[in-house]
Amino acid sequence: MPTHVYLDLDGTLTDPYEGITKCILYALDRLGLPHPSDEYLHACIGPPLYDTFPEMVGSELTLRAIDLYRERFADVGWKENVPYEGIHDALDAISEAGHVLFVATSKPRVHACRIVDHFGMGKYIERVYGCELDGTRSQKAELLEYAIAENPDASTRVMIGDRKHDLVGAIANGMMPVGVSYGYGSVEELEAAGAAAIAGSPADLPPLIP
Repeated sequence: MPTHVYLDLDGTLTDPYEGITKCILYALDRLGLPHPSDEYLHACIGPPLYDTFPEMVGSELTLRAIDLYRERFADVGWKENVPYEGIHDALDAISEAGHVLFVATSKPRVHACRIVDHFGMGKYIERVYGCELDGTRSQKAELLEYAIAENPDASTRVMIGDRKHDLVGAIANGMMPVGVSYGYGSVEELEAAGAAAIAGSPADLPPLIP
């Protein structure tokens, strides 16, 4: 049986900073609320919107803020991504080694599929897993549990991501947790979350897959 490799999207396959931050600011502007600091916006890359927006707008306005965010994201924000240099070569090498690749992201699946296909990664990916628009399976541990149940035949499972949520979700599901330090989580965050290995660049990923 092959190794199944699950990859996060934001901060692992693509740099989504421009699209995500502009959509957050769009939502806040529409609600007449102040902008957070650049440091705070940086920290918003990775966690689900259902976790980050309550801190900015309060629980009562969270669903409205998410709707506004998605209004802009569905129009232009999804295209405001930049694939990390060398990521296509890394996906090609992992695939050529006989491993099966999946995407597992807290982003809605409908948007994640568009991004993966738009940037030419779809040919490497068996299936994209993401949350539903109502927030179902927005937590990484729950999402991975669902994906594993649909793909039970694997010798080993690896989860690759740039934030602690990815690694905590991997460990909860008995997967090998691999961090990437070129995304939005620090080496310290990844080590504290239990990373078995950390890649400093996409080129470092293929040798880490057992």
